[in-house]
Amino acid sequence: MKNFEEVAVQYAPMISAMIRKLHIHRDYDTFKQLGNIALWQAWQRFEEGKGHFTPFAYRSIRGAMLDELKRETKRTNQLSLLESILIEEGIEEEMETLPEWLILNKLDAKEKWLLEALFVRGYSLSYLADQQGISLAGMKKRRERLLKKVRDAIDHPFKT
Repeated sequence: MKNFEEVAVQYAPMISAMIRKLHIHRDYDTFKQLGNIALWQAWQRFEEGKGHFTPFAYRSIRGAMLDELKRETKRTNQLSLLESILIEEGIEEEMETLPEWLILNKLDAKEKWLLEALFVRGYSLSYLADQQGISLAGMKKRRERLLKKVRDAIDHPFKT
C-alpha cells in the first residue's frame, strides 16, 4: 500500500465530508485531526486480503468521530449535573463563608464542590469517582491537586 502521506491526501475529502455529515460545526480542526488519527490507525491495522481499504477507513473515521461526540456529550452532562447539584444543595452559598485565605486562593466551582464533598459531607473517593464517571486514580489526583492548592493558600495566605 502507499505511504501514509499519500493516503492522508487521498482521504482528506472523506474526513471533511464526515465532519459535515455528522453536523459538527465547532472544533472543526480537532475533528479533522481526529479523523486523520483514525485514518492512520486504520491504515496500520488494514490487511490487504480482507477487503477494500476505503470502507474500512470510512467506518474507522466515522466510529472515532462518533466516539468523541459521545465523550463530549457525557462530559457536558456531567458538568450540568455538577452545576445542578451545586445549586440544589446550596453549596455555592455555603462556600462564601469559607475562610478568607481560601477565598483568596480562588478555588473554582469544581474544587469547592470536591472540598465540600470530601471534608464536610464525608463522601469517599470511590463514591465520588463513580459519580463523576472517572477512575479512582483520577479522583485521587484531583484530591492531591486540591490539597496542594489549599496548603499553598495556608503557607501564603495573601498570595493571589
